[in-house]
Amino acid sequence: MALLEIAVTTIGGALSATVGVLAGGMLTRRAQDRHWLRDRQLVAYQDLLREYATFTMILRRAHLGRTGWDYDWGAWSAALMSASLVAPTSVATEIDRFGQAVQGLLDTTAVDTTTAPLSQEQFERAMAAPARAQLDLVNAMRRSMGRNQGPLSVWLGGAGGRAPHWQDGVVSPRRA
Repeated sequence: MALLEIAVTTIGGALSATVGVLAGGMLTRRAQDRHWLRDRQLVAYQDLLREYATFTMILRRAHLGRTGWDYDWGAWSAALMSASLVAPTSVATEIDRFGQAVQGLLDTTAVDTTTAPLSQEQFERAMAAPARAQLDLVNAMRRSMGRNQGPLSVWLGGAGGRAPHWQDGVVSPRRA
């Protein structure tokens, strides 16, 4: 009888340890996958916003300096696709809205910048919709990265380094 109790206790302990190791491995794997995805999201979001800032600065300089300009649109397209690939649905929706606002900017500013550039005021007005969409996108990105990230109330970066005049210097986020 004592031998049976020892065998049952030993086997029970071994099974408990095995189940614990397997459960711990699964939980660790899930956490690693979440960290990997969050790291990829952050890189993709940074690339997208960097490309946006790059081409809007190039475009702004061309209009205000009455010079020609060139930009590698493949980098912009790749950044959009990469961000959309790893983004949760809510962020992907904002990426699409942002892309549409940027296309509107490009439609408005697609003029010969050497002979018919936009004035600074015209350019800033053209930047209004993308700036609002950028703020909504950044706030969606911040929410997706962690609940402790509060929403921003003003847009930062892009071609306009100062708060736009179109709303008393403050852009209200759509979803705070």
